Amino acid sequence: MAEALRRLVRAHAPELLETMKWGNPVRVGKGDAVSLMLFAHHVNLGLFQGATLADRDPEVEGAGKRLRHVKVPDLASARRPVLVRILRAAVALDAAA
Repeated sequence: MAEALRRLVRAHAPELLETMKWGNPVRVGKGDAVSLMLFAHHVNLGLFQGATLADRDPEVEGAGKRLRHVKVPDLASARRPVLVRILRAAVALDAAA
């Protein structure tokens, strides 16, 4: 799942630089934009400006002041078109910052 999400981010956000922060792969543009947070049974696509996206998209979860996530429980979920839409919105927010 993590590698599928990593490929998705690389394909749809090639302008973001991949680095490691806090033990997780993080994609950086003007600031931290998205991350992958690996857990035993799922992967979270972390959205550093996710609180803004949560108002528009019910897929975005969490209660952080800024950081929110989309939970990806299986490989089929990692291929959903909604993830591309959310990812592009996260990249646009980073670029506008």
